[in-house]
Formats: sequence, C-alpha cells, structure tokens
Amino acid sequence: MNVILFGATGMLGRGVLRECLRDDSVDGVLAVGRRPLGVTHPKLRERVQDDPSDLSAAGVDPAATTPASSASESPPSA
Repeated sequence: MNVILFGATGMLGRGVLRECLRDDSVDGVLAVGRRPLGVTHPKLRERVQDDPSDLSAAGVDPAATTPASSASESPPSA
C-alpha cells in the first residue's frame, strides 16, 4: 500500500507519518506540505509546495477524483 499524506508537519500528521513508516504493509509515503519535514526514511518521499491542495504534486488527476459525497448521491428526503 502507498500513502499520500497531507499535513505531516502538524501534531496529528506527524503521528500518522510515524505509524506509516513503521508499518510493514506500507510500501511508501508521499508527504505533501508547505514546510519541509526534516525527516528521512527509505519509504518517504516529500513534496514541498505553496499550495498543498494542488493534487498534481501527488500525481493525481483532479478530474478523476470525486468528493466523499458525490453529486450522484440522492439527498436525504424530508
């Protein structure tokens, strides 16, 4: 499994990063953020950029992604 992690410099993100790097089922981690992590690890790749919401840094085509609740889902009935 590969993981793309946004916000790895924050309190929660650092914990998630640490656990991902320790987990044998995780092959690699791409950390995308505004600041360098200051961490090196064979599984870790880092992308520092001004706008972490730019998914192209992670090799993700924004046109191919969908939000968690897509427009095709029916709204709750009243």
